[in-house]
Amino acid sequence: MKYLFCYFVGNMPEEETVHFAVSSDGYNFEALNCNEAVIEQKLGKKCCRDPFIFRDENNVFHIIATDMRSNDGWNSNNSMVVWDSEDLINWKNERIIDFSKFESTKAADRVWAPEVIFDKKKGEYMIYWTHNNADDDLDTITWYAYTKDFATLTTAPKVLFRPKSGMCGIDADIIEKDGKYYLYQADGEKEAICYAVSDNADGPYFEPDNNKVSVATVALEGNCIYKIDGTDKYVMIADQFRNGGYFMQETRDMIHFTKVDESRFFLNHLNPRHGSMLHITDEEYENLISAYK
Repeated sequence: MKYLFCYFVGNMPEEETVHFAVSSDGYNFEALNCNEAVIEQKLGKKCCRDPFIFRDENNVFHIIATDMRSNDGWNSNNSMVVWDSEDLINWKNERIIDFSKFESTKAADRVWAPEVIFDKKKGEYMIYWTHNNADDDLDTITWYAYTKDFATLTTAPKVLFRPKSGMCGIDADIIEKDGKYYLYQADGEKEAICYAVSDNADGPYFEPDNNKVSVATVALEGNCIYKIDGTDKYVMIADQFRNGGYFMQETRDMIHFTKVDESRFFLNHLNPRHGSMLHITDEEYENLISAYK
């Protein structure tokens, strides 16, 4: 098993694009395509951030990302952009999901950091994202909706999780382990990655009092957690958005983390911003390297 990291690299329009890097161990990464964009966005803002890559139940790949040009301001987007691929190299069916078309999100001015998890109980995919409406007082928090095709929604968008503080919570990343769903996100009050847990993908999520999991001494966002193949370890990477670079930490129990020393991972040469991780086969790994030589 190998790893594909999907990310963007900065706040300029030419940097708000999809980039790939690969790794054989989940700690040390090599850029593909000379760290240049691997997809040309043609719809929406023609810029994207926070790309999330995943494999669906039919072994088709998808990327879903924030359709946003940050030069337009942080309250300037209401859509996601989606692509499909059968081989991780050729991306097609670009489309926009516009949340201003739904009653509950018609005043959306932040639709950030979308991710997807397959809900085995419902047999559908749950899209969840960081959301803000200009006409309510909920702050910027995590919303969700269900889909079968990543083009249309089967449920109306609604709130998934709001921190007890009432303050913002952004960049949620959900992983299932032993029947529990762990939601990690950047907590606006604590300026750290915190967690909540549920028995169901769509909640309700329980927020413990002492729920900080990041061990960094600086503020983090854009967190992503993934399993290291062949071990009982899970690695979390997160964007040190004020200080630059990525922070890495690891856990065995999903709650208690230890820092991974910078000497043990090779990632920050990519200049990565908020990204996602996909486990890939050896064959997919070799095909990607061959395609982007």
